[in-house]
Amino acid sequence: MAKNNQSRSTVGAFSGDTVLRFEDVSFEHGHNKPILDEVTFNVRRGTKVTLMGQNGAGKSTIFGLILGAEHAGNSTEGYKPESGMIHITNGATVATARQVIPRADLELTVREFFANCFGEKIYDLDPKIDEVLEVVNLNVHKSSKVKATSKSSSSALIDVKDRLVKTFSGGQQARLLLASALIQDPDILLLDEPTNNLDKAGIEHLTQFLINYKKTCLVISHDAEFLNAFTHGVLYLDIHTRKIEQYVGDYKDVMDQITARVEKENMDNARRQKEIDAKKYQAGLFANKGGQMRLVAKRMREKAEELEEEIVDVRREDKTIKQFYIPSQQDLIGDIISISKYSYLDLKTHKPIMRTAKIALRRKNHMIISGPNGIGKSTLIEKIYAASKPETPVEGIKIMDGVRVGYYRQDFSMMDFNDTVYQSLEKVIRSVDGRFIETELRATAAAFLITGEMVHTRIGSLSEGQKGLVAFARLVLLRPGLLIMDEPTNHINFRHIPVIAKALDAYEGALILVSHVPEFVEQIKIDQTLEMGK
Repeated sequence: MAKNNQSRSTVGAFSGDTVLRFEDVSFEHGHNKPILDEVTFNVRRGTKVTLMGQNGAGKSTIFGLILGAEHAGNSTEGYKPESGMIHITNGATVATARQVIPRADLELTVREFFANCFGEKIYDLDPKIDEVLEVVNLNVHKSSKVKATSKSSSSALIDVKDRLVKTFSGGQQARLLLASALIQDPDILLLDEPTNNLDKAGIEHLTQFLINYKKTCLVISHDAEFLNAFTHGVLYLDIHTRKIEQYVGDYKDVMDQITARVEKENMDNARRQKEIDAKKYQAGLFANKGGQMRLVAKRMREKAEELEEEIVDVRREDKTIKQFYIPSQQDLIGDIISISKYSYLDLKTHKPIMRTAKIALRRKNHMIISGPNGIGKSTLIEKIYAASKPETPVEGIKIMDGVRVGYYRQDFSMMDFNDTVYQSLEKVIRSVDGRFIETELRATAAAFLITGEMVHTRIGSLSEGQKGLVAFARLVLLRPGLLIMDEPTNHINFRHIPVIAKALDAYEGALILVSHVPEFVEQIKIDQTLEMGK
């Protein structure tokens, strides 16, 4: 019987006093959904630690457990473990920057959004907001007034802190999320995919902030280059064993350590297996000779069983999605989409600027829309998607009649979060030509690691990374003529990204892409670039 070699995974401890410790913590989501199995690890004060693991392994759950331990008396904050203890140094405070802003919070003003970060009324909140927006390099606050958006007061001016959160771009909302954690000045800062939606300048600013940060920080991210810049150590959540492996060093160091460990364990297991086979063979020979030889044979069998107990479970690598292909809608001749007019936001004056254009995309034409956070990239592609609906014509944008449009939104709102994965995929299949083949659904789902009970899980209960994989499965089943991709690498395990890039590169319909990840874009054929602001 094999045993897990958990003790070998602890390469060393991070320097400093312990500020956070998990001691034999187990946790499960509902019945028969184990996430953690007697997990033990510690985090030292002042260190920057990366939490890694496959999509859906439970990384965000660990953040929820840390928040639950801090708010032990408040059942609405975070999670509680099934067993084990979570120790936070007396008086240490915790704050988190989540992956996405809750939908209800989108209707809040900036001031209300930040006020909700505190359990009590803060009387000097406005100066704190100004200061923290400076820290996250959210430039909109430098011009303290922006035009109101309501028709009744189109010429009025409002303070930026009175703007609704939903009026900010995805990249600006990512900075608001980070600022919402920093404004609390916590002893332990939890950052969940903080580079999502950030442009190059935003990532560089965040990286430098973390390098200079003096307090403890735990980061969930799939961006290896970003992590390598500041990480002291890695906590790796193994989705197979449901345990934490603790390492010292950055992502590259960890991969080297894991590779060396797997090679050593494979060699040790091969040596043991060779000895086991020899003992069993000898036991068989002696057993047939009778007398005292039978006792010798028994001892050899017992020795073989002892060696089998010493065989360790070699760490299994994260699974990568299979190579996939997004079929395109056939028999589309001519311009699938044409754009003659579009607008963007001047980031200095916050005024919309209209531009004329001569953009046309046919089959096999790929276009990327580029520009800094807040300039209006996502707004433009929302208008493009709206133009695909006969009931919502958009001036300056024309989409060929009958084109199926596949839209990958940053917030996955193109999916009904109350649907199960099965229901969501079934709806897509039936929408194409009314047919439904269950084997097609399950085969496509399995290619994106959607198997077992996950198929019958509600979309809203999935991790953000798992939602992304479901979104890609939907695109494969839709067979679109026009594909609109808004930051498709957000939340996605870095192992999957080259596979996704290859699929988009080979896509034979019209493609419109928004992405702030140059290494990803470089792998995709791009025929046109719309650089907003120029």
